[in-house]
Formats: sequence, structure tokens, C-alpha cells
Amino acid sequence: MRSTARTARGGGSGAIGWRSRTRGGGRQPYELGAGIKAVFNGEVYNHEALRARLKDRGYRFPDACDGSVLPALYAEYGEGFAEHLDGMFAVALMDLRREPTLVLATDDASMKPLYYRWDAARREVYFASELPALLALQQRRPAQWAPGLDAYLATKTPFGEETMVEGVRVLPPGATLVCSRSRGLRLTRRTARDAVGETDRAGQELRGSGERVLNALRDEVRRLAVADVPVCAVTSGGLDSSLVTALMAQRGAGPGLHTFNIAYQGEWPWDERHFAREVAELCGTRHHQVELDVADIPGMLPEVVWHSGQPNADPITVSTYALFEAVRAEGFKVALTGDAADEAFGGYARVKAALRADGAWIPAYVDALAAVPAAARERLYSSDYRAYVADRGSASDLIARRLSEAEAQASRLDVLTAFETDIRLPAYHLRRVDHLSMAHSVEVRLPFCQRPVSGLARSLPAAHRVDGPRGKLALYEAAAGLLPPSVIDRPKQPFTLPVTAMLSPGSPLTAYARELLSPGRLRAAGLLDPAAVGVLFKAQRERPADGTALAIWALMVFELWREQFAVATAFTPVVRERSPVPLPVLTRRPSLVEVES
Repeated sequence: MRSTARTARGGGSGAIGWRSRTRGGGRQPYELGAGIKAVFNGEVYNHEALRARLKDRGYRFPDACDGSVLPALYAEYGEGFAEHLDGMFAVALMDLRREPTLVLATDDASMKPLYYRWDAARREVYFASELPALLALQQRRPAQWAPGLDAYLATKTPFGEETMVEGVRVLPPGATLVCSRSRGLRLTRRTARDAVGETDRAGQELRGSGERVLNALRDEVRRLAVADVPVCAVTSGGLDSSLVTALMAQRGAGPGLHTFNIAYQGEWPWDERHFAREVAELCGTRHHQVELDVADIPGMLPEVVWHSGQPNADPITVSTYALFEAVRAEGFKVALTGDAADEAFGGYARVKAALRADGAWIPAYVDALAAVPAAARERLYSSDYRAYVADRGSASDLIARRLSEAEAQASRLDVLTAFETDIRLPAYHLRRVDHLSMAHSVEVRLPFCQRPVSGLARSLPAAHRVDGPRGKLALYEAAAGLLPPSVIDRPKQPFTLPVTAMLSPGSPLTAYARELLSPGRLRAAGLLDPAAVGVLFKAQRERPADGTALAIWALMVFELWREQFAVATAFTPVVRERSPVPLPVLTRRPSLVEVES
């Protein structure tokens, strides 16, 4: 059995063994004698308590690094060691005491991803914390997972354990994988912990729920804000990140707390910078306004797609990458954010609409997940790929069937929360945050992903999460008095690039999209119909619309990913074209305006 982790193409989190701590030591791999070796990416928040417990049982440690407890923890608890970890982590352990055995484990929320490929014929497993590192180990050209394009357009990035690369999978949340020559590969899921039964809270008032949420979130923010390196907050101007910022400021950080917000030079829709500035002023932070020139986006996008590892159709990827580049440039290695609150507390418009629907809610909800709705996707595909999807069943059909089966056993809110939290959040949201922050060596910590907060949210009475058109009621109650009324009372809006406005005729982004989606390129790949893609550009020119703009953006990202990773397509190209022109590389830096608040 061979197990390998290696960094590819520099700058970023690389493979699972990239991370090297300096907290009193921390050189990887961590070892217990010659029999147990471990590497990991992430942070173990309860390492001090674990170290004390393990010392009482006779273990000794070379330093105070969080990862140093891993070999002893495994020696004490075996394959169940991850049950005792509190943190965000992707761990790899090698047990050489008897038959060599590899053990891989991910945290309960999958804040730190772990990719792997199992070669059954050679009894070899390869793993890495980023897809480019894993692909660098392959001897042959990687092949695209055949259903991948449809899955990507149906959900903006592949969900579940599949990836866009054939044969490469990603560990699900709270998973442990064990591999040896004699037993092969075994994957188990750990049971969720720290949830409070809803029946225990059914009679409480909304104010009580808000107080419980506030107390839990305050505790987690306090824990996660402790580090041996500078810590900052990302403040988008929305409820979730603003609440995290306010709680960090309550710790007594005062003007010592730095906050970061990203916006775009000029006047654009959905600009939230003034909300973020209000929060910074109220909390007394030292506020940094990052401003990105939209003309630089074509130069940035190749780097964004590369570090993402898989195509992600949300334009927020560009904002995320530029934001954490600025955070690192200012000397910060750890940032707290408000990510993952919408999933647990019912904040998304599609969830609220599904709960209000009297009849069939699933088709509209599934289409709301998509970069391109199902009917429109079929028109974009080549005849060969359209036939393949029809024969296999579309990704949207598979999701709809899963939701329908789940609703037969649970309430609609519980079904939606489980899907948003356990399926969509890790694949679509957490991997994006992890990869694009670690591209700049910034560790993002997520209070809303901590079990005491996420478990509490899922245990609240349904009416304290969503009530008609209103969502996150308990969270708004928790924020009362801590945030400016303008932030609490404002309608929810997306934090993303204003792509519709940026894809105007003659813009640099439009020209770049046309180059990436040229008929010759599309015919060579054999997956998309060049004429149908041309209709998209015509519609965007004559009748600009958000849906059309997102479809163009999604196809552009997919084509860039396909060429960057040199994947073999699932179908023989109809026409072989000349090699595409070289793609631009990252040359810009976002401007940074520091504001004293």
C-alpha cells in the first residue's frame, strides 16, 4: 500500500503535510515512537485538554503544538480518535505497529477537505488536502467525471463525495477512512454530537432562543479568537459577519481589532461597504477597505480557478481570493468570518420559499440551487452530451429524488436544513473559503460551524428559525442591541460580484468570456453547443439579466478549469482545433484603503 501527500504548484495549502506549526515546536510528521506517524491541516481547539488527559495516562509530548496530541490520541482510542477532537481538521495517520494501515479523518463540518484516489488494482491510495496536489501524483492525464458538467451547472459545484475528476473523491463531513492491503478501503461516518432535542425547547420564547444563541456564539468566538498569530475579522456588512465582529470587539480588543471588507472600484449594485463601515465604527475597529478593479478580473480568474481545484460558479470566488490576499498582505494569518449561519438558521430565500409553498416545492428549490436551470441546461449541451444526461438522469433529478425520499421521514425544515448544512455547505461554501484563503496562507475560523452553535441552531423550534418570509429569527434576536439598526433592518442581499453589470458590451470581462467560450474551443471539447452559447451572449447584449450573466460566468469558469487541468473529456471531440491562446496570469494587486474608526 502506498499513501502519498505532496504539494503542487506552490503558494497555497498544498498537500495535507504542508502545515508546520511553531507553537513550541510542531514539526510534521508528528510521531509516537516508530509505530505511529501523523500529519494534519487545520486546528485542534481542545488540544490542551486532550494533552492533560493523555499525560495522566502516561503519554509524554515534545512540545505544546496542537498536532502533537494526534499520535497519542490514536494510540489510546484507535480508529475512533477523531471522536475526541474539537476543531477543523484533515488528518492522516500511519500505523506501522502491525500491518501498515492508513487512517484519514475530517472534521464534523468538513471545514478542512481531504481528497483521495484509490487504485484498487495496485492497492494504493493517494490523498491531499487540495486537488492540484493530488493530480500531480498521477502518471496519466486526468479524465473528467462524465456527469460533472451537468452536476456543476445544477449546483454550481459538484456535491457529495464526487469531484470533477474521474476516480477522485472527497471525504464527507465527519468521516474516517481506513486503508490496508488486506482489508482494502473502509469509510465510516461519525455520529453528530451536541445537538439539543427540539422537544426540550418547544415552549421557550424567541427571546430565550436568542439569548442561548448569543451565549453559545460568544463562547465560540472567544475560543476561536485565541491564537499565537495576529487575528482579524472579515466584515461583509451583513448580519452574520457583523455579529461575529461585534463579539470579537467585546473581548476587549477595541482599536486593536482589525476588520476587512471588499468592494469594487466605482459604482456597482449590491455595494455593502457602508454597512461594514458602520459596524466597524460602532465596534471601534481599525477598518481596512479592500477595493478591487473589475478590469483586473480576467487576470485574476486563472489563479482563482486553479486554487479552487474544481470549478465553482459563484462569482464570489474572485472576491474571496482578493480579500484574503489583502488580509495576508497586512500581516494577518487568522481570520474569523460569519460563514455558515444561513444554512443552520434558515437564512436563504430558496429555503423560505420552499417552506411557504403549499404544493410541490422541490422543483423550484432545486432550480434555485443551479447556475443554469434544468431546462436551459439541456439547450446548452451538445447532442451527444444531452443524450448522455438523458440516459443517466440529470443531477437535478437525482437531488429531487433524494429530497422527496427524505421528506417522507422528516419535517420539510429539517430536510432542507440537513441538505443545506450536510451536503451543500461543505462542497460549495467551505471548500471555497478554505482553498482561497489558504492560497494566501490565511487560516479562516468559522464560529457558526462549531457544534455548540450549529447543533443549537438545528434544535431550535422551527418558528424561531423561519417564520414566513423571515429567516434567522433567533439570530436577529441575538444581535439586537449589538449592531446598528441599519444592519439589522436591511433586507438580505448577496455578497458577490455584480456580474450582470460587468458583462456589458465591450467590457474586458465580456471580451474574455467570448475568448474562453469561442466556437472552436467548445467544438473541440464536445460538451457544449457553440450556437446555444452564442444565443446566451446575444441575450445578455440585448436584454441583460442576472440569470443569463451567471450562465455565461459559469460556462467561462468551467472552460477555464477544463483547460487549466488538462482533463480528458468524456466524449470524442467532433472537431480538433488549434491550441487555444495562452491564458493570462495574475499580475494585479487590489488596492487597500485603511480607515481609522
